[in-house]
Amino acid sequence: MQQEIFAVVGGDLRQAWLAGRLAERGNSVYTALLDRDVELSPRVHKTEGAARAVEQAGVVVLPLPITADGIYLNAPFGKEKLTLEELFPLLKGKLVLGGRTAGRAKELAQEQGVELVDYFEREELAVLNSVPTAEGALELAMAELPTTIFGTRVLVTGFGRIARVLCRLLVAMGAQVTVAARKYSDFAWIGIFGAEAVHVDALAEQASRFDLVFNTVPAMLFDRRVLAALPRDAVVIDLASKPGGVDFDTARQMGVKTIWALSLPGKVAPISSGEAIKDTILNILDERRDPLGQ
Repeated sequence: MQQEIFAVVGGDLRQAWLAGRLAERGNSVYTALLDRDVELSPRVHKTEGAARAVEQAGVVVLPLPITADGIYLNAPFGKEKLTLEELFPLLKGKLVLGGRTAGRAKELAQEQGVELVDYFEREELAVLNSVPTAEGALELAMAELPTTIFGTRVLVTGFGRIARVLCRLLVAMGAQVTVAARKYSDFAWIGIFGAEAVHVDALAEQASRFDLVFNTVPAMLFDRRVLAALPRDAVVIDLASKPGGVDFDTARQMGVKTIWALSLPGKVAPISSGEAIKDTILNILDERRDPLGQ
């Protein structure tokens, strides 16, 4: 396999693991803004400042997400903050791989003529990330519920990648699982998974049946009407990306326990998540070298 020189700039424990695994494969890897409370592989070259790391590399790996606020690079373990405005001029002439590149990062890449590829849009990463997301959601539920998952009446809204993994785990654990979806083709698969299917339009009529809810749909499904129909001791865990699917202010007023569980893969399984990002990045590079082999 062709070797590369990588700069891994910013990020969390996923990027720290990723850097080490890339180095173990014989690549030269430089890191920046992974300074505090992070144990890096001895094969990795730790540098002071993003400019030093980037100038060595042909491929730059940025975090997932690149930024949390549209201003600063996502670098919770960095000794200093780095704005996107400061970073992107350094990236000219490099192949830059980052997660969730929409917004200011994408604008700056276009302004600076930087080739920016979003690895989070890759199907293989989305599939692999669904497992730690589902497992992390179950961990949260077990910490919040006064009962076992076995026998619990559970509603899962949506039937995408995360919902499918979650449904399989819940059924295997003996939960009474209902999935709210829109497509009749999904209804068929939900039955095959051993769960009951209902239409999302019937949520308000069905909500009183459930002790535990997992939402995976980034649209306002749990409005005042649906929240009012839930049992007062129900637990709602929203796994959807922003803007989410729950009216959190109304839920708080009603006393409905809600948790917005964002970015679970990096929190509950950083090694597995970092490995998935590593594999995805290598897939992207392989396809660029051999586009006809896709």
